[in-house]
Amino acid sequence: MAVPRVPPNIFSMAFGLAGLGGSWVAAGQAGHVPVTVGRALIGLAAAVWLVSVGWYLAYVCGGRGRLRADLEDPVASPFASLALITPMLLASEGLAPYSPTAGKILVDVFLVLTVLFGGWLTGQWVCRDMELDRMHPGYFLPTVAGGLVSCISAARVGQTRLAEVMFGLGVICWFILGSMITGRLFHRPRLPEPLLPTMTIEVAPAAIASVAYFALDQGRVDFIAAGLAGYGLLMVIVQLRLIPLYARLRFTVSTWAFTFSWAVVATTTLHWIDVGKPAGHLVYTYLVLAAITVLIGGIAARTVLALARGELLPPSSPASGAHSS
Repeated sequence: MAVPRVPPNIFSMAFGLAGLGGSWVAAGQAGHVPVTVGRALIGLAAAVWLVSVGWYLAYVCGGRGRLRADLEDPVASPFASLALITPMLLASEGLAPYSPTAGKILVDVFLVLTVLFGGWLTGQWVCRDMELDRMHPGYFLPTVAGGLVSCISAARVGQTRLAEVMFGLGVICWFILGSMITGRLFHRPRLPEPLLPTMTIEVAPAAIASVAYFALDQGRVDFIAAGLAGYGLLMVIVQLRLIPLYARLRFTVSTWAFTFSWAVVATTTLHWIDVGKPAGHLVYTYLVLAAITVLIGGIAARTVLALARGELLPPSSPASGAHSS
C-alpha cells in the first residue's frame, strides 16, 4: 500500500503562520490593533511547527534513506531549511518579549543551525551535477530567507553586530541566486505545476530585506529602504501577471508558498504606511491586515478540509515524491 509522503515543505505552514503573526505584531506595536492577537498567532505557528516536526520525523523514521533522499534531492532539499528558520521568528517574536534570555538562546541555536545547513546545501549544489531546469525560487530559502530572518531575529534580541553579519549573508546570496533563478525562469521551460506556487517567493527577498533593514536601522526610511521598496514593487506587479497561472492550480501543501511571501510584503507595507501616515492611513492599515489575514486564513481552512478528507498528502511513489514538493 502506498504511504503518503510528508515533503519538507510541510514546514511552510508554520512559516506562513509566523509571518501572519509578524504582520499583526507590527500593527500592534504601532498601536493599531491588540498586540496579543499577533502573539496568539505566533503561538499557533509554534504549535503547528511542533506538529510538523513530529509528522515529518515519523515519516523519515518509517523508511530507510528517506531523510537522506530529501536532503540530497535538488528539488525538495531547500524546503527543509524552513524547519530551522521558523523557530527563530517564533523565539524572537513570541518568546523573547516574555523571557529575553530564553529567546536569545533559541535564536542563537537556530541561527547557527540555519547557517550550517545553508552552507552544507550550497556545498552540495557545488559538488553535484545540477540541472538548471530543477532550480526554482525555493532556492532562496536556505541562505536568502535564512540570512535575512536571522538578521531580523538577532536584531530583535539585541545582537546588532550579529544581525549585520546575517544581513550581508542574506543580501549577497540574494544577488547571486536571484540572477540564476531569474535566468532559469526566463530561458528554460516553465516550472512543473507542483512548483508553480514557488514563483510567489520572488516577492519575498526585497520584503524580508526591508524588514531586516528596518530592524537594524530602527525603522528609519532612507535611500536603501526606498531602493528595496522599488524592487519589491516590481516583483509585486510581476505577481499580478501570474494570477491566471495560479488560478488553475489545485490545492496542495505547496500552496502555502503564498503565505509567508505575502505576509512579509504586508508587514513591509504596514511599516511604510505607519511611517508616511498618508491621509486615510488607518483605513489602509486595516485593509492590508484584513487582506493578508483572509489569504492565510483561507489557506489554513482549506488545509484543515484537505486533512479531514485525506487529500493533503496523496499517496506517492519515492520516484515522484520529490516533485510533489
